[in-house]
Amino acid sequence: MAGEAVLIVDDNPLNLELARCVLEADGFAVDVALDVEQAWARLRARRPALVLVDIQLPGTDGLTLVRGVKADPGLAGIPLIAFTAYAMQGDEQRFRAAGCDGYLAKPIDVRSFAASVRTCLAAGGT
Repeated sequence: MAGEAVLIVDDNPLNLELARCVLEADGFAVDVALDVEQAWARLRARRPALVLVDIQLPGTDGLTLVRGVKADPGLAGIPLIAFTAYAMQGDEQRFRAAGCDGYLAKPIDVRSFAASVRTCLAAGGT
């Protein structure tokens, strides 16, 4: 799995940079997007092996992106992981109902984050 491409969609530059650094240090090829429009551009340019999607984004939210990707036959097979600080009861079920294949909470634990992403990738998102 060396060099697996991961797209991170998050509007917080600090979250993006931390996640990118941790994943790149573990051998991932990381691309980033600050909003849904940028995410669509990145998805069209390079099909990643996995997408980490923040739910709360400016303009169009992350779940709208998830639904759109799952509706696109060329992209539907990409595992989409909710990558969010939401931790309320029932949120994970809501994310999965929208099409998310998994859930990773923020803030990240830098010691285990890359391993968690690899686990999601190996399981096809779960």
